[in-house]
Amino acid sequence: MLTSWIYLILAIVFEVSGTTCMKLSEGFTKIIPSILIFVCYGISFSLLTLSLKRFEVSVAYSVWSGLGATLIASIGIILFRESMTLSKFVSMSLIIIGVIGLNSGK
Repeated sequence: MLTSWIYLILAIVFEVSGTTCMKLSEGFTKIIPSILIFVCYGISFSLLTLSLKRFEVSVAYSVWSGLGATLIASIGIILFRESMTLSKFVSMSLIIIGVIGLNSGK
């Protein structure tokens, strides 16, 4: 089970990295970030698939997408100086609560 958690966490890290590279690629005008988008997403989907050996798809995908969205929103706020509004904060908090709820409802 620990191995599946490691796969899932790494899948999230690579998904967030790929999404960050989307911003850095400036619409595919920068070659290295553009290539890294596909590399990171390929690794992310592979690791997510490996995590499904032990996780239900509904839980694994929800954790992957929910935590990924929360992390990328945080990166947008911290690295790309996007605005932090009360609405964003509440929404990110609800995503985290939802992920916790999915995992506790096994």
